[in-house]
Amino acid sequence: MRTMRAVLTPSVLDVALAAGLAAVGVLQGFDDDSGRWRDYDALGAALSALVSLPVAARRRQPVAVLLACYAFWVWQIALGYNPAVTTYGVLLAMYTVAATQPGWRTAALLAPAPLIWVGAGVHAHAGSVAGLLLQGLVVPAVVWKVGDGAKQLAHANGQLHRDREERTRRAVADERMRIARELHDVVAHHMSVIAVQAGLARYVLRADPGTAEAAIGTVLDTSAEALDEMRRMLALLRVGTGADDGRTAGYDPAPRLSDLPELYERVRAAGVPVRVVVTGVPGSLPPGVQLCAYRVVQESLTNVLKHAAPATATVTLDHRPGRFTATVRDDGARAAPPAAGQAGHGLIGMRERAMLYGGTLDAAPLAGGGFEVRLVLPLRGEGDGRAR
Repeated sequence: MRTMRAVLTPSVLDVALAAGLAAVGVLQGFDDDSGRWRDYDALGAALSALVSLPVAARRRQPVAVLLACYAFWVWQIALGYNPAVTTYGVLLAMYTVAATQPGWRTAALLAPAPLIWVGAGVHAHAGSVAGLLLQGLVVPAVVWKVGDGAKQLAHANGQLHRDREERTRRAVADERMRIARELHDVVAHHMSVIAVQAGLARYVLRADPGTAEAAIGTVLDTSAEALDEMRRMLALLRVGTGADDGRTAGYDPAPRLSDLPELYERVRAAGVPVRVVVTGVPGSLPPGVQLCAYRVVQESLTNVLKHAAPATATVTLDHRPGRFTATVRDDGARAAPPAAGQAGHGLIGMRERAMLYGGTLDAAPLAGGGFEVRLVLPLRGEGDGRAR
Protein backbone atom coordinates (compact mmCIF):
# COMPACT_ATOMS: atom_id res chain seq x y z
CA MET A 1 0.00 0.00 0.00
CA ARG A 2 2.80 2.41 0.85
CA THR A 3 4.54 1.57 -2.43
CA MET A 4 1.35 2.30 -4.35
CA ARG A 5 0.92 5.65 -2.60
CA ALA A 6 4.54 6.51 -3.34
CA VAL A 7 4.03 5.72 -7.04
CA LEU A 8 0.68 7.50 -7.36
CA THR A 9 2.01 10.97 -6.64
CA PRO A 10 0.03 14.04 -7.76
CA SER A 11 2.42 14.53 -10.69
CA VAL A 12 1.95 10.94 -11.87
CA LEU A 13 -1.83 11.26 -11.54
CA ASP A 14 -1.78 14.48 -13.57
CA VAL A 15 0.21 12.80 -16.34
CA ALA A 16 -2.27 9.92 -16.43
CA LEU A 17 -5.19 12.38 -16.40
CA ALA A 18 -3.72 14.39 -19.27
CA ALA A 19 -3.19 11.25 -21.33
CA GLY A 20 -6.73 10.09 -20.61
CA LEU A 21 -8.28 13.42 -21.57
CA ALA A 22 -6.25 13.52 -24.78
CA ALA A 23 -7.41 9.98 -25.67
CA VAL A 24 -11.06 10.84 -24.98
CA GLY A 25 -10.81 14.00 -27.12
CA VAL A 26 -9.29 12.12 -30.04
CA LEU A 27 -11.90 9.34 -29.90
CA GLN A 28 -14.76 11.84 -29.73
CA GLY A 29 -13.27 13.73 -32.67
CA PHE A 30 -13.33 10.65 -34.87
CA ASP A 31 -16.90 9.88 -33.74
CA ASP A 32 -18.19 13.39 -34.63
CA ASP A 33 -20.57 13.20 -37.55
CA SER A 34 -22.47 16.46 -37.08
CA GLY A 35 -21.28 17.81 -40.43
CA ARG A 36 -20.71 21.32 -39.06
CA TRP A 37 -16.98 20.94 -38.70
CA ARG A 38 -14.00 19.93 -40.78
CA ASP A 39 -13.51 16.20 -41.19
CA TYR A 40 -11.39 14.86 -38.37
CA ASP A 41 -7.95 13.65 -39.46
CA ALA A 42 -4.44 13.14 -38.11
CA LEU A 43 -3.85 16.89 -37.76
CA GLY A 44 -7.09 17.29 -35.84
CA ALA A 45 -6.15 14.39 -33.57
CA ALA A 46 -2.73 15.92 -32.94
CA LEU A 47 -4.26 19.29 -32.04
CA SER A 48 -6.83 17.61 -29.77
CA ALA A 49 -4.02 15.86 -27.92
CA LEU A 50 -2.00 19.09 -27.68
CA VAL A 51 -4.97 20.89 -26.09
CA SER A 52 -5.15 18.35 -23.23
CA LEU A 53 -1.57 17.18 -22.69
CA PRO A 54 -0.31 20.41 -21.03
CA VAL A 55 -2.52 19.72 -17.98
CA ALA A 56 0.15 17.20 -16.91
CA ALA A 57 2.02 20.24 -15.52
CA ARG A 58 -1.01 22.08 -14.15
CA ARG A 59 0.12 21.99 -10.50
CA ARG A 60 3.56 23.40 -11.26
CA GLN A 61 2.65 26.01 -13.90
CA PRO A 62 -1.13 26.59 -13.88
CA VAL A 63 -1.02 29.90 -15.77
CA ALA A 64 1.33 28.66 -18.50
CA VAL A 65 -0.73 25.49 -18.90
CA LEU A 66 -3.97 27.41 -19.42
CA LEU A 67 -2.35 29.72 -21.96
CA ALA A 68 -0.96 26.71 -23.84
CA CYS A 69 -4.38 25.05 -23.85
CA TYR A 70 -5.93 28.26 -25.18
CA ALA A 71 -3.33 28.49 -27.96
CA PHE A 72 -3.83 24.97 -29.26
CA TRP A 73 -7.62 25.27 -28.83
CA VAL A 74 -7.72 28.47 -30.93
CA TRP A 75 -5.47 26.84 -33.53
CA GLN A 76 -7.82 23.87 -33.74
CA ILE A 77 -10.86 26.14 -34.11
CA ALA A 78 -9.17 28.29 -36.73
CA LEU A 79 -8.60 25.20 -38.87
CA GLY A 80 -12.29 24.32 -38.62
CA TYR A 81 -12.16 21.33 -36.25
CA ASN A 82 -14.88 20.74 -33.64
CA PRO A 83 -13.76 22.56 -30.42
CA ALA A 84 -16.22 20.74 -28.16
CA VAL A 85 -14.28 17.48 -28.20
CA THR A 86 -11.25 19.08 -26.55
CA THR A 87 -12.87 21.27 -23.91
CA TYR A 88 -12.05 18.85 -21.05
CA GLY A 89 -8.40 19.83 -20.85
CA VAL A 90 -9.25 23.52 -21.14
CA LEU A 91 -11.85 23.27 -18.34
CA LEU A 92 -9.41 21.43 -16.06
CA ALA A 93 -6.74 24.06 -16.70
CA MET A 94 -9.28 26.82 -15.93
CA TYR A 95 -10.25 25.05 -12.70
CA THR A 96 -6.61 24.78 -11.63
CA VAL A 97 -6.09 28.51 -12.20
CA ALA A 98 -9.23 29.33 -10.18
CA ALA A 99 -8.07 27.02 -7.36
CA THR A 100 -4.55 28.47 -7.12
CA GLN A 101 -4.53 32.09 -8.31
CA PRO A 102 -5.88 35.35 -6.84
CA GLY A 103 -9.33 36.46 -7.98
CA TRP A 104 -8.17 39.27 -10.26
CA ARG A 105 -5.72 37.01 -12.06
CA THR A 106 -8.32 34.28 -12.42
CA ALA A 107 -10.77 36.76 -13.97
CA ALA A 108 -8.17 37.93 -16.47
CA LEU A 109 -7.17 34.39 -17.43
CA LEU A 110 -10.72 33.06 -17.75
CA ALA A 111 -11.97 36.05 -19.77
CA PRO A 112 -10.78 34.67 -23.17
CA ALA A 113 -12.81 31.46 -22.76
CA PRO A 114 -16.26 32.99 -23.50
CA LEU A 115 -14.84 34.90 -26.48
CA ILE A 116 -13.27 31.75 -27.93
CA TRP A 117 -16.47 29.78 -27.37
CA VAL A 118 -18.75 32.37 -28.95
CA GLY A 119 -16.33 32.92 -31.84
CA ALA A 120 -16.18 29.20 -32.60
CA GLY A 121 -19.95 28.86 -32.49
CA VAL A 122 -20.59 31.85 -34.75
CA HIS A 123 -17.93 30.64 -37.20
CA ALA A 124 -19.64 27.26 -37.53
CA HIS A 125 -23.24 28.56 -37.27
CA ALA A 126 -23.67 26.21 -34.30
CA GLY A 127 -26.38 28.26 -32.57
CA SER A 128 -27.69 31.70 -31.74
CA VAL A 129 -25.31 34.33 -30.45
CA ALA A 130 -27.36 34.67 -27.26
CA GLY A 131 -27.23 30.94 -26.59
CA LEU A 132 -23.54 30.75 -27.31
CA LEU A 133 -22.85 33.77 -25.11
CA LEU A 134 -24.87 32.23 -22.28
CA GLN A 135 -22.91 28.99 -22.51
CA GLY A 136 -19.63 30.84 -22.81
CA LEU A 137 -20.35 32.81 -19.63
CA VAL A 138 -22.04 30.20 -17.47
CA VAL A 139 -19.52 27.38 -17.93
CA PRO A 140 -16.41 29.46 -16.97
CA ALA A 141 -18.38 31.00 -14.09
CA VAL A 142 -19.23 27.56 -12.70
CA VAL A 143 -15.64 26.39 -13.12
CA TRP A 144 -14.42 29.56 -11.35
CA LYS A 145 -16.84 29.02 -8.47
CA VAL A 146 -15.84 25.40 -7.98
CA GLY A 147 -12.13 26.24 -8.18
CA ASP A 148 -12.48 29.14 -5.76
CA GLY A 149 -14.34 26.86 -3.34
CA ALA A 150 -11.50 24.36 -3.50
CA LYS A 151 -9.02 27.19 -2.87
CA GLN A 152 -10.95 28.38 0.18
CA LEU A 153 -11.18 24.83 1.51
CA ALA A 154 -7.44 24.29 1.07
CA HIS A 155 -6.77 27.59 2.83
CA ALA A 156 -9.07 26.62 5.72
CA ASN A 157 -7.42 23.20 6.05
CA GLY A 158 -4.00 24.82 6.06
CA GLN A 159 -5.09 27.26 8.75
CA LEU A 160 -6.53 24.44 10.87
CA HIS A 161 -3.25 22.54 10.53
CA ARG A 162 -1.25 25.61 11.57
CA ASP A 163 -3.60 26.26 14.50
CA ARG A 164 -3.30 22.64 15.62
CA GLU A 165 0.49 22.82 15.50
CA GLU A 166 0.44 26.10 17.43
CA ARG A 167 -1.86 24.62 20.09
CA THR A 168 0.46 21.65 20.40
CA ARG A 169 3.49 23.92 20.80
CA ARG A 170 1.70 25.96 23.42
CA ALA A 171 0.60 22.84 25.25
CA VAL A 172 4.18 21.58 25.34
CA ALA A 173 5.47 24.97 26.53
CA ASP A 174 2.77 25.24 29.22
CA GLU A 175 3.40 21.71 30.39
CA ARG A 176 7.13 22.33 30.57
CA MET A 177 6.58 25.41 32.69
CA ARG A 178 4.27 23.47 35.00
CA ILE A 179 6.79 20.64 35.32
CA ALA A 180 9.55 23.18 35.94
CA ARG A 181 7.53 24.71 38.80
CA GLU A 182 7.06 21.27 40.31
CA LEU A 183 10.77 20.56 39.96
CA HIS A 184 11.38 23.88 41.67
CA ASP A 185 9.32 22.54 44.56
CA VAL A 186 11.47 19.42 44.66
CA VAL A 187 14.70 21.41 44.59
CA ALA A 188 13.40 23.79 47.25
CA HIS A 189 12.55 20.84 49.47
CA HIS A 190 16.04 19.42 48.95
CA MET A 191 17.60 22.74 49.89
CA SER A 192 15.48 22.89 53.03
CA VAL A 193 16.72 19.42 54.01
CA ILE A 194 20.30 20.45 53.27
CA ALA A 195 19.99 23.58 55.41
CA VAL A 196 18.52 21.64 58.36
CA GLN A 197 21.05 18.82 58.15
CA ALA A 198 23.97 21.23 57.72
CA GLY A 199 22.82 23.13 60.79
CA LEU A 200 22.52 19.87 62.74
CA ALA A 201 26.01 18.77 61.68
CA ARG A 202 27.48 22.06 62.80
CA TYR A 203 25.63 21.89 66.13
CA VAL A 204 26.82 18.35 67.03
CA LEU A 205 30.15 18.39 65.21
CA ARG A 206 32.22 18.09 68.41
CA ALA A 207 29.66 16.65 70.80
CA ASP A 208 28.45 13.77 68.57
CA PRO A 209 30.73 13.14 65.55
CA GLY A 210 28.66 10.14 64.45
CA THR A 211 25.47 12.19 64.12
CA ALA A 212 27.40 14.95 62.40
CA GLU A 213 28.83 12.50 59.89
CA ALA A 214 25.37 11.08 59.15
CA ALA A 215 23.99 14.60 58.67
CA ILE A 216 26.81 15.47 56.28
CA GLY A 217 26.11 12.27 54.33
CA THR A 218 22.49 13.28 54.00
CA VAL A 219 23.59 16.71 52.82
CA LEU A 220 25.82 15.14 50.15
CA ASP A 221 23.13 12.75 48.89
CA THR A 222 20.42 15.38 48.91
CA SER A 223 22.59 17.95 47.18
CA ALA A 224 23.38 15.44 44.40
CA GLU A 225 19.66 14.81 43.87
CA ALA A 226 19.00 18.55 43.94
CA LEU A 227 21.64 19.12 41.26
CA ASP A 228 20.05 16.44 39.07
CA GLU A 229 16.63 18.06 39.39
CA MET A 230 18.13 21.49 38.74
CA ARG A 231 19.69 20.24 35.51
CA ARG A 232 16.33 18.88 34.39
CA MET A 233 14.60 22.13 35.26
CA LEU A 234 17.17 24.13 33.30
CA ALA A 235 16.75 21.77 30.35
CA LEU A 236 13.03 22.55 30.37
CA LEU A 237 13.47 26.31 30.71
CA ARG A 238 16.12 26.34 28.00
CA VAL A 239 13.38 26.53 25.34
CA GLY A 240 12.43 30.03 26.53
CA THR A 241 8.74 29.83 27.32
CA GLY A 242 8.41 33.34 28.68
CA ALA A 243 8.79 35.18 31.92
CA ASP A 244 7.49 34.06 35.28
CA ASP A 245 3.81 34.75 35.80
CA GLY A 246 4.39 36.15 39.25
CA ARG A 247 3.14 33.17 41.23
CA THR A 248 5.40 31.98 44.03
CA ALA A 249 5.97 28.28 44.21
CA GLY A 250 5.57 26.69 47.62
CA TYR A 251 8.19 24.81 49.52
CA ASP A 252 6.11 21.74 50.35
CA PRO A 253 7.36 18.42 49.00
CA ALA A 254 5.93 17.40 45.63
CA PRO A 255 3.66 14.34 45.44
CA ARG A 256 5.39 10.98 45.81
CA LEU A 257 4.44 7.35 45.34
CA SER A 258 3.42 7.26 48.99
CA ASP A 259 0.64 9.73 48.09
CA LEU A 260 -0.91 7.39 45.53
CA PRO A 261 -3.28 5.63 47.98
CA GLU A 262 -5.01 8.96 48.61
CA LEU A 263 -5.34 9.43 44.84
CA TYR A 264 -6.82 5.94 44.48
CA GLU A 265 -9.42 6.70 47.11
CA ARG A 266 -10.48 9.91 45.36
CA VAL A 267 -10.90 8.05 42.08
CA ARG A 268 -12.87 5.27 43.78
CA ALA A 269 -15.10 7.86 45.41
CA ALA A 270 -15.78 9.30 41.95
CA GLY A 271 -17.12 5.93 40.79
CA VAL A 272 -14.16 4.10 39.21
CA PRO A 273 -12.91 1.01 41.06
CA VAL A 274 -9.10 0.97 41.22
CA ARG A 275 -7.10 -2.22 41.66
CA VAL A 276 -3.44 -1.84 42.66
CA VAL A 277 -0.68 -4.35 41.94
CA VAL A 278 2.90 -3.87 43.18
CA THR A 279 5.59 -6.20 41.89
CA GLY A 280 9.30 -6.40 42.57
CA VAL A 281 11.07 -4.91 45.56
CA PRO A 282 10.25 -1.20 46.07
CA GLY A 283 13.37 0.89 46.40
CA SER A 284 14.12 4.46 47.38
CA LEU A 285 13.32 6.32 44.18
CA PRO A 286 14.49 9.93 43.66
CA PRO A 287 11.76 12.51 44.39
CA GLY A 288 11.69 13.66 40.75
CA VAL A 289 11.07 10.13 39.51
CA GLN A 290 8.35 9.66 42.08
CA LEU A 291 6.76 12.95 41.01
CA CYS A 292 6.85 11.85 37.37
CA ALA A 293 5.24 8.50 38.17
CA TYR A 294 2.61 10.11 40.37
CA ARG A 295 1.59 12.63 37.70
CA VAL A 296 1.37 9.94 35.01
CA VAL A 297 -0.83 7.74 37.20
CA GLN A 298 -2.91 10.76 38.17
CA GLU A 299 -3.42 11.86 34.54
CA SER A 300 -4.20 8.31 33.42
CA LEU A 301 -6.83 7.78 36.10
CA THR A 302 -8.29 11.20 35.31
CA ASN A 303 -8.63 10.12 31.67
CA VAL A 304 -10.42 6.96 32.80
CA LEU A 305 -12.89 9.12 34.70
CA LYS A 306 -13.40 11.46 31.75
CA HIS A 307 -13.45 9.09 28.80
CA ALA A 308 -13.97 5.49 29.90
CA ALA A 309 -16.30 5.47 32.91
CA PRO A 310 -17.95 3.24 33.92
CA ALA A 311 -14.80 1.17 33.98
CA THR A 312 -12.38 -0.58 36.28
CA ALA A 313 -8.79 0.63 36.41
CA THR A 314 -5.75 -1.45 37.31
CA VAL A 315 -2.54 0.29 38.39
CA THR A 316 0.61 -1.84 38.30
CA LEU A 317 3.83 -0.55 39.85
CA ASP A 318 6.78 -2.73 38.88
CA HIS A 319 10.08 -2.23 40.72
CA ARG A 320 13.00 -3.87 38.95
CA PRO A 321 16.76 -3.39 39.18
CA GLY A 322 17.57 -0.37 37.04
CA ARG A 323 13.99 0.22 35.93
CA PHE A 324 10.63 1.37 37.28
CA THR A 325 7.41 0.75 35.35
CA ALA A 326 3.96 2.17 36.04
CA THR A 327 1.03 0.81 34.03
CA VAL A 328 -2.56 2.04 34.15
CA ARG A 329 -5.06 -0.13 32.31
CA ASP A 330 -8.85 0.18 32.11
CA ASP A 331 -11.58 -1.98 30.60
CA GLY A 332 -13.86 0.83 29.47
CA ALA A 333 -14.80 2.01 25.99
CA ARG A 334 -13.41 5.31 24.75
CA ALA A 335 -16.21 7.37 23.27
CA ALA A 336 -14.08 9.41 20.85
CA PRO A 337 -10.42 8.44 20.38
CA PRO A 338 -8.23 11.31 19.18
CA ALA A 339 -7.41 11.52 15.48
CA ALA A 340 -3.94 10.82 14.24
CA GLY A 341 -1.54 13.57 15.16
CA GLN A 342 -3.99 15.15 17.59
CA ALA A 343 -2.98 13.71 20.91
CA GLY A 344 -4.49 15.44 23.90
CA HIS A 345 -2.55 17.78 26.17
CA GLY A 346 -2.54 15.10 28.89
CA LEU A 347 -0.57 12.68 26.73
CA ILE A 348 1.75 15.49 25.65
CA GLY A 349 2.50 16.30 29.27
CA MET A 350 3.04 12.68 30.27
CA ARG A 351 5.46 12.12 27.39
CA GLU A 352 7.35 15.30 28.30
CA ARG A 353 7.78 14.02 31.85
CA ALA A 354 8.95 10.60 30.69
CA MET A 355 11.48 12.09 28.27
CA LEU A 356 12.77 14.40 30.98
CA TYR A 357 13.91 11.37 33.01
CA GLY A 358 15.14 9.39 30.00
CA GLY A 359 12.09 7.16 29.99
CA THR A 360 9.30 6.27 27.59
CA LEU A 361 5.55 6.47 27.66
CA ASP A 362 3.22 4.40 25.48
CA ALA A 363 -0.54 4.93 25.31
CA ALA A 364 -2.81 2.84 23.10
CA PRO A 365 -6.18 1.06 23.04
CA LEU A 366 -6.18 -2.64 23.90
CA ALA A 367 -7.23 -5.28 21.39
CA GLY A 368 -9.98 -6.63 23.63
CA GLY A 369 -11.27 -3.23 24.69
CA GLY A 370 -10.00 -0.67 27.13
CA PHE A 371 -6.90 1.51 27.17
CA GLU A 372 -3.39 1.22 28.56
CA VAL A 373 -0.76 3.76 29.54
CA ARG A 374 2.71 2.43 30.32
CA LEU A 375 5.52 4.52 31.81
CA VAL A 376 9.05 3.09 31.90
CA LEU A 377 11.77 5.01 33.74
CA PRO A 378 15.44 3.95 33.95
CA LEU A 379 17.05 4.12 37.38
CA ARG A 380 20.62 4.89 38.23
CA GLY A 381 21.88 2.33 40.66
CA GLU A 382 23.28 -1.12 41.10
CA GLY A 383 21.69 -4.48 41.50
CA ASP A 384 19.42 -3.58 44.41
CA GLY A 385 17.31 -1.37 42.16
CA ARG A 386 17.74 1.62 44.39
CA ALA A 387 18.40 5.03 42.82
CA ARG A 388 21.40 7.00 43.95
